[in-house]
Amino acid sequence: MLVFIFQQCLKILILPIYVLAYFGLWDPICKKTFPIFMNQLSKLYNKKMCKEKEKLFHNMRDYADASGKLHLLEIGVGTGPNFQFYPPNTRVTCLDYNPNFQKFLLNSMAQNTHLQFENFVVASAENMTSLSDNSVDVVVCTTVFCSVKNTQAALKEILRVLRPGGAFYFIEHVAASRSKWASFLQQVCNPTWRYLTDGCSLLKETWKDLENAGFSKLYLQHFMAPLPLTVVCPHIYGYAVK
Repeated sequence: MLVFIFQQCLKILILPIYVLAYFGLWDPICKKTFPIFMNQLSKLYNKKMCKEKEKLFHNMRDYADASGKLHLLEIGVGTGPNFQFYPPNTRVTCLDYNPNFQKFLLNSMAQNTHLQFENFVVASAENMTSLSDNSVDVVVCTTVFCSVKNTQAALKEILRVLRPGGAFYFIEHVAASRSKWASFLQQVCNPTWRYLTDGCSLLKETWKDLENAGFSKLYLQHFMAPLPLTVVCPHIYGYAVK
């Protein structure tokens, strides 16, 4: 009951957004403004999570093909904040469902000349039909599954495009343990949060989907990210091998 009361209070605070959403006007506005917001937020996130990203991506070169080349697909690439962590000469294919990220992405590409960029694909994680089976060595997702509507379908697509023995790297904020204060805050904020963050959910238990996806190996850790907002501090990170 207490959760419901606080949820309604938050809804009142952003009532104009709920009205716009009711008439179908909020989504196109959010699609255009969200990349501007993320351009700044990604810089803050990288600053706070730099050590975790360096640790996660340190062995990425191990998954290069027989010729030593590494073809990487980043899903939900956003503004390109992960580029700086990728090994030199990696061939990167960028994918995002929101085409409005492209202008920020081009700027990140220009700043990361150690990489080779293939193309920018506008598609959802659940439907990457333009990418061939077994076509990439590595797939990366960071803070993406919170906005994916069908996590199981997205993981199935990731397994499809990964070559045998390829790796999937991930960092995701997830639902807190129900015994924690953060869980109460997440439940209160979630209905409003998704309108402000282009469909992001605070209640995803993504680790369960990863455990059941069918990877041959899974290395996964839970941790509390050093972020200023308690609702997004519960995180998982790791990698899985096809």
